[in-house]
Amino acid sequence: MGIGDKMRGMATSAQEGVKSTTMSLLHIGLRLITGFLVGMTLALIGQELIGYGTFALIFAVIVVMAVLMKIMSPWSFGQILIFDLIVVLVGMLLRMYILVAP
Repeated sequence: MGIGDKMRGMATSAQEGVKSTTMSLLHIGLRLITGFLVGMTLALIGQELIGYGTFALIFAVIVVMAVLMKIMSPWSFGQILIFDLIVVLVGMLLRMYILVAP
């Protein structure tokens, strides 16, 4: 095994490491954004219904975000995007219900 083979192996290893790290960071970022948006939505709904303060709003957002991050940790990108699609469709259904209801 010559120096060229070692350099090629090291470059391939570095490339795989960068790819793995990037995919991991994208996965965490997608879960974080999804958890934040769902948490903020549920916290705002709770604030309107119950009327709690800012501290409780932030606490509710963090709790919902942490729970969703834990639940979605084994999910793939496709499963998270399908979950996002379902959440958006349910949100649109609720919006339609609110607009139609007297």
